[in-house]
Amino acid sequence: MDDEIANDRDESERTGLTRRRVLMGVGGAVGLAGGGALYVGSELDGDFGGYTAPDSFPTVTTRGRIDLEWTDTDSTEAVIQTEGSWAFGDAEELFVFVHGFDTDDDTARDQAYATAVGLDLLRPAAVVAYSWDSDVDWGEAKRMADRNAVLLADWLIEWADTDGRPVHLLGYSLGARVTCETLFVLTTVGRGDAVASASLLGGAVPHDSIERDTRYGEAIETLDVPVTNFHNGDDRVLGWIYRLSDRTHAVGETGLRNPDAAPAGYTDVDVTGSVPDHYSYFQPDEGCLPQIVEQIQ
Repeated sequence: MDDEIANDRDESERTGLTRRRVLMGVGGAVGLAGGGALYVGSELDGDFGGYTAPDSFPTVTTRGRIDLEWTDTDSTEAVIQTEGSWAFGDAEELFVFVHGFDTDDDTARDQAYATAVGLDLLRPAAVVAYSWDSDVDWGEAKRMADRNAVLLADWLIEWADTDGRPVHLLGYSLGARVTCETLFVLTTVGRGDAVASASLLGGAVPHDSIERDTRYGEAIETLDVPVTNFHNGDDRVLGWIYRLSDRTHAVGETGLRNPDAAPAGYTDVDVTGSVPDHYSYFQPDEGCLPQIVEQIQ
């Protein structure tokens, strides 16, 4: 793994960073006798509109099926499971919503459902949730994101070979890491046809990790897949929490560190004015779904 991707996990894996530790650390930094902790807590407890997915909502899941100690030669058969109703009728395309850190299975489905509600008003399409074990310590969650990339890539290839409808990936928060790693895996097997586009929403990956000549940047150029990064300068979860944990800026806060180093096919879109917080990127009537649809041709 490239140094710039590997280095972003070292400190958090040594300390076993958890949501509680992040809250306490940032709260202490802003001080005011615990007032800072209360403020950061309010930022972490945002919502995406209170949407609840029906039990039949289509989901691809790997929860409880991944061993982080697997080697590359270990079998990963039967790890991915599909749940819910997959009767998409005459839908011409598929959106796969990949959730972020500290998200349980119910919330993963609810977030994807909120996305489906919003897209239905803009660009009717089938939407599925990709549910993975991210409700663990931060360092382990990043390792889990990397492991899921191989599995998501395998599923996308199978979908392309058996169904063929174009797939658009929506990588939210730490789901951006799953998404970018998936693009890299598709590069290694020459299957750029397995994904039509990728959108990063408040992406929790370093702001220099997608530049040309990096692992992710080379994957984007090689696959010739349009990738759009929707970033928000007022995203306090990324601006404070992510910066504390990984000691760098997130691409979802600042955009690419050096715009001149953008790989071919990559676009930054500043949504600071339309997305109020970290939890609203995909929220109907409040997030940046209209901009996402505009970028997808």
